[in-house]
Amino acid sequence: MFISNTAENEKEMLQKIGISSVKDLFKDISPDLLYPALNLPPALTEQALHAHIKELAAKNTKMLNFIGAGCEEHFIPSAVNALSQRGEFLTAYTPYQAEASQGTLQTIYEFQSSICALFGMDVCSASHYDGATALAEACAAAQRVNNRKKILYSAALHPHYKEVLHTYLKNVPEISLQEVPLKNGITDGEKLKELLTDDTACFAAAGPNFLGQLEPMAEWSALAHEAGALFVAVVHPLGLGILQTPGEYGADFAVAEGQCLGNAMHFGGPGLGIFTCKQAYVRQVPGRIVGIAKDKKGQRSFVLTLQAREQHIRREKAASNICSNQALCALNALIYLTLLGPQGIQEVASLNVAHAHELKDLLLQDGHKVKFDGPFYNEFVLELNRPACEVIEKLAAQGISAGFDLGRVCESLKNCLLVCVTETKTKQDLQTYVNALRGC
Repeated sequence: MFISNTAENEKEMLQKIGISSVKDLFKDISPDLLYPALNLPPALTEQALHAHIKELAAKNTKMLNFIGAGCEEHFIPSAVNALSQRGEFLTAYTPYQAEASQGTLQTIYEFQSSICALFGMDVCSASHYDGATALAEACAAAQRVNNRKKILYSAALHPHYKEVLHTYLKNVPEISLQEVPLKNGITDGEKLKELLTDDTACFAAAGPNFLGQLEPMAEWSALAHEAGALFVAVVHPLGLGILQTPGEYGADFAVAEGQCLGNAMHFGGPGLGIFTCKQAYVRQVPGRIVGIAKDKKGQRSFVLTLQAREQHIRREKAASNICSNQALCALNALIYLTLLGPQGIQEVASLNVAHAHELKDLLLQDGHKVKFDGPFYNEFVLELNRPACEVIEKLAAQGISAGFDLGRVCESLKNCLLVCVTETKTKQDLQTYVNALRGC
């Protein structure tokens, strides 16, 4: 709580505790640490600060956005924020005293139920930090299930996901991480068969993958299971409106980034990590699972059914030391899914596919090349005649965010641009993009 103290109030309080200034409270701390020399302008009043922020905001330019790479621009119905920012949701904290937080628990329960229906999976946990965290947790859980030592993952996973996976597991004794190379933009099936040995705990692949290509997830799932390994699927939640679900192709764990479900991009975060699995592996789920029970009066109540996290049980027995969830982002996703329903999700996914393929066709007609010829969802790789970073700079001057420079993650793809098209783009937007690219 903020208390508006006057100078007299402050003086009275200082006299009461027997010191002469606020600085005396911190006299045991080195002045170099407490009052470092900062090259900052003088402080502003609140009114002056508001004016300054507005002046800075006016310099922003609304760009026509074709960047994806894990964080996409989607239309968010006004009802999503209108509901999720109500005081009872916005101020609610994690339900440590669970039975006293029935509203929060119900929203988490409904989120879990909606995601299970969308993914075709048995179990969904309360949300995680982001998709990368969910993947690392899933691979760690898979390793605990069969106690094998090798974790395979596709080279076409999002680079950030791979980095988080290595951060989680690279220093765990006896666990090895091995990348399966690509062939024509997707995982090399022959190499995968070779690497799937009897010491493989799991294989993780994304469909669509980071390059936008649709991998044969059912085939990869079958190959992993034939080797006695588990299959971890990374999916696009909106894409599941028209794509085969991880439950249909037998994934043991399925994870995703849920930003596309009613959450704004917000300069890259926060994200929404989605974690699902088969019922057989429920004891390996990190975080929380909310379930339905009955109270002593026989009335329906919501409870934390499972809490395999270090704050609730002994640390050495915990499935994970992750200690928070993205409940407000999960609520946005729940409201979004509820508003659209199964048919709406299918329609939005279909628009993403249609618009992306329309742009690809327009670019091909205009003399451009596409790097990979496989099926894709709403992202594809455009092959250019010069470094993608130069093209991005040129189009930025015209108010267009051209896409993601793949040269930032792979030197051999420095002339390649990852282009994302969603339901937010009109035919005129697509033609504007094609016109701007002429000569690149």
